[in-house]
Amino acid sequence: MKNTSLVIICLTALLCGSYCGNASAQTAKLPTKWTTEAMTATDPFPEYPRPQLVRGEWKSLNGKWDYIGGKEKTSTLNPKVPVEFTGRAEQILVPYCPESVISGIERKQEVNMWYRRRFEIPQNWNGKNILINFEAVDHDATIFVNGKKAGSHSGGYDAFSLDITRLLKVGSNELIVAAHDPNDGRTPSGKNGPRGDYTFSSGIWQSVWLEPVSAAHIKNIRLLPDLEHNRLQVTVDAGSSIVSAVALEGRKIVSQAQGSSGKTFYLPIADPKLWSPEAPFLYDLKITLKDSNGKASDEISSYFGMREIKLGKVAGVMRPLLNGKFVMQLGLLDQGYWPDGILTAPTDEALKSDIVFTKKAGFNLIRKHMKTEPKRFYYWADKLGMLLWQDMPAIWYQNEDTAKVRPVFRKELKAVMDEHYNSPSIIAWVPFNENWGAFDVPEITDWVKKYDPSRLVNGNSGFNNNPGYQKAAGDPGNGDFVDTHIYIGPYDASQPDAKRAASLGEFGGVGLFVRDHMWPVENNAYAYEPTVAALTDRYVLLMSQVEQLMKYKGLSVAVYTQTTDVEHEVNGLLTYDRVVEKMDIKRVSEINAAVIAEGKKLNSPVGR
Repeated sequence: MKNTSLVIICLTALLCGSYCGNASAQTAKLPTKWTTEAMTATDPFPEYPRPQLVRGEWKSLNGKWDYIGGKEKTSTLNPKVPVEFTGRAEQILVPYCPESVISGIERKQEVNMWYRRRFEIPQNWNGKNILINFEAVDHDATIFVNGKKAGSHSGGYDAFSLDITRLLKVGSNELIVAAHDPNDGRTPSGKNGPRGDYTFSSGIWQSVWLEPVSAAHIKNIRLLPDLEHNRLQVTVDAGSSIVSAVALEGRKIVSQAQGSSGKTFYLPIADPKLWSPEAPFLYDLKITLKDSNGKASDEISSYFGMREIKLGKVAGVMRPLLNGKFVMQLGLLDQGYWPDGILTAPTDEALKSDIVFTKKAGFNLIRKHMKTEPKRFYYWADKLGMLLWQDMPAIWYQNEDTAKVRPVFRKELKAVMDEHYNSPSIIAWVPFNENWGAFDVPEITDWVKKYDPSRLVNGNSGFNNNPGYQKAAGDPGNGDFVDTHIYIGPYDASQPDAKRAASLGEFGGVGLFVRDHMWPVENNAYAYEPTVAALTDRYVLLMSQVEQLMKYKGLSVAVYTQTTDVEHEVNGLLTYDRVVEKMDIKRVSEINAAVIAEGKKLNSPVGR
């Protein structure tokens, strides 16, 4: 009975905010249904983190790490040696940022963050090269293994890998990560920058894992569907080797081809099954690396979707065409914030749930606003069938120390595009939002389009809006969209021109207060309704107006604000904790379906 009582006391302490054992637990201000599962997990996010480049053997390093953090701590900006962990260090739950309650730290503006973890290499990995992979560390990371520097990386939204084989020893190995993030707005930081609206986040905020590879191995793949020629373009980065690729539909081999690493080759896909929100068909893909004797040195599994996105005229109106047809894009502004994990969803199921809800509500588009997500988010969008616009997180002081801060933005923009290039769900890149951190907009818009001509580009979504501290640059005049933000809207939305489609990149934002499900600050929205019924009626009216703009003013995209409440904002379709649906979702789905159906009629001569 005594042992049982102790377990109960410790578990209660863990969940209620007092101290038990080595875990410094907090009380969530606004828990989700996944909070407890995340806070008590020994291995958070046990799923393989990289669905489009999967290896069978790997070892997660998520979980409890020793932690030292704070402004006054030893600087973590490009240190030459690691700090010494003396005495009893705090513990942090990786991959949750130290600002989050799930992490066990829940402090703001740590700036200097030191992480330590011990690990052993499985015996059956002997003779292999060992990679350590980080999905995201904000912002500057320096990695030490057994006291020696393994490498470094700068950039808060893109992944990186290091070969640590030479630094390993038999038995226990010590890994120390130094993460430095001043949150000063001089690197891409989006809404968690100094002029952003929400809680900052920093440090390790996505998964960390080890995997064994051969000296010659696949570093990256680049996949591009080519519907015009019924084929998939494949490029494999793997040094100098022979590469074979096999496309499968279930267990059935659809196509196979062979090429050389670093050179583009093609997989013919006869009569391809097209990917779309209504039918998100994905082919499986296996890529094998072979030496000069034909022996396999590496093999990865992946997937791809055959789809095409471009502009074209429908009845004389410039519109985005998915697989050759106009599909009205009805979307939600999705900021990807969580009351318990901040920028990191508490679990993979939670990450998936926002997409599932968006589909349930009848939307076919998510505008991923001012942040990126773990690769499994894009996997779920690919698999479930959700179109994505991917924003680039903004910098905030683009006009100060321009020789330093502007190249940082450009470098990370390219890294983000490279990282998510293979996801069929992503149909548009959005370099800038409402002139936040905007500079050289026409030039950058053109560069993005040239770098990835397979997708659409919205150079500055909401160019009509601007932050109060700078003058709006206005319409860049190029890219694929004329895009304004209208709150409440939707009237006065953009109209298409001869070369660009019309997008209403944000509108709506009507709020509803839901007692006991709001962040504990003063809450606000662009407008308010008193009840679920009234808010639903308002949404149906707004969407009926969107339909009029689609039919008679050439509107092709409408993005409603927003998926969930976010901290002080109460204009979501869901409360911030994802517990309460704030509209009658059946009615929302019905009006969305009706508008999309009317849009499809425009493709036919009768509809025109």
